[in-house]
Amino acid sequence: MNSLVVLGVLALVLIWATFVYNRLVALRNRAEGAWSDIDVQLKRRHDLVGNLVETVKGYASHERETFEAVVEARNQAEGARQSGDLAAAGAAESLLGGRIGAIFALAEAYPELKANEGFRDLQKSLGDLETAIQDARRYYNAVVRDLNTRIQSMPDMLVARFGSFAPLGFFELEDAAEAAVPQVRFGAEG
Repeated sequence: MNSLVVLGVLALVLIWATFVYNRLVALRNRAEGAWSDIDVQLKRRHDLVGNLVETVKGYASHERETFEAVVEARNQAEGARQSGDLAAAGAAESLLGGRIGAIFALAEAYPELKANEGFRDLQKSLGDLETAIQDARRYYNAVVRDLNTRIQSMPDMLVARFGSFAPLGFFELEDAAEAAVPQVRFGAEG
């Protein structure tokens, strides 16, 4: 009878460990799928930025420094995306976002550019894409939070260590506007 109790307890522990392991695998797979969604959106963003630069060049050809800065930021973002380093990708994407803002600011100085249908379509596409990236990033970070909580909490931690599960990093974009130090000027205007 004692051996039946021991076998019963072992069976329950094995069933529990299998359940926890499968739940951790499912969370890890959801995180990988969510990152894949972000990766696709970022690639689309990088492609649209190239089109945007080419469109604007035709109207504002003397704004060479702005174009070079956007292209450089795009290349950095693409390299960071391909490296898989989430911190580097977040920083590079934030820089690219700021540079894209500079391109849109140029449009204010060129009314014929603002009136260009191709430019307006690119601007709308990028706006929609930014929303999609933000949604995908939120989902990814929520899944990563759930996975990391399970990995770091008892009793799931025991199975996670045995199964070689490691916490994943969050994908965070830095908001350059929030990080910027405000400039205060004293004196008379004019």
